[in-house]
Amino acid sequence: MSFISILFALLLEQARPLGQLNPVHNTNRGWVRWVVRNFDAGKPQHGWLTWGMSVLLPAFLACGVHWLLVWSLGWVAAVLWNIAVLYVTLGFRQFSHHFTLIRDALYTGDETLARQKLAQWMRIDASELPRSEIVRHVVEYSAISAHRHVFGVLTWYSVLAAIGFGPAGAVFYRIAEYVGRFVNRPLLPTSTPASPSFQDSANRAWYLADWVPVRLTALGFAFVGSFEEAVDSWRQFAARYPEDNDGVILAATAGAINVQLGEPEVGGNQQVPQAVHLRAFVGLVWRTVVMWMVILALLSLARLLG
Repeated sequence: MSFISILFALLLEQARPLGQLNPVHNTNRGWVRWVVRNFDAGKPQHGWLTWGMSVLLPAFLACGVHWLLVWSLGWVAAVLWNIAVLYVTLGFRQFSHHFTLIRDALYTGDETLARQKLAQWMRIDASELPRSEIVRHVVEYSAISAHRHVFGVLTWYSVLAAIGFGPAGAVFYRIAEYVGRFVNRPLLPTSTPASPSFQDSANRAWYLADWVPVRLTALGFAFVGSFEEAVDSWRQFAARYPEDNDGVILAATAGAINVQLGEPEVGGNQQVPQAVHLRAFVGLVWRTVVMWMVILALLSLARLLG
């Protein structure tokens, strides 16, 4: 069931991607803000209560619908529900169009347009960035986005699908990721404030939730890229910053495609970022997706034969 659900969700997401402003994501944002307004009273226990209400309740609901469909309508209906959940939680095309626009601008030599698109995507001042820095920022942000929107979701879904809770895993990871961004966002006058207790709870929970997926993604990049360089870059970075999950992704990416990312200690012996590295990164991501699908297909086949 998990292999079929992931395959069709990926195909559907490629054919008809969800826009950034869609009813499902808007509902999620509204839900988190409502919970924060009503349950975040500032004490440590309130921080964990707010996080649990924001993240765990929707995950349990998604799992409950799954099992209700299994018991009432059968596994076909449950598969359709799994596909729907993965479709709204997987987000390949939610970031890839930014990548494509910047890549095409660089390939045609229009660095001004590339800077404009990068500034719109990352909300930074890119007006003075040289070409190599544009490429570096694009690869870094795309690597983190690919992990959070694709491989992290697949990890939690696949692991919990083994015990019948696949939709809960996908929803859990996606909302935990959003809550982690929500508490660290720049606070606007109209924003819903988050207490320090809730911020601490959300950050700690997100670090733990992403710890295993980050390392599986880094390992996948190493397997389909330059293995020795990726592992060495990962190992050196982890020795300096053992609690930086995103840095692990960047270090593995830097080694896998031989490109300098982040500070000098992330891929310090790699090449200066060039446009050719954008093509190398795309190949890295798609090879990792194929590897995931092959592994899931083999596990599904083994389960059927067993």
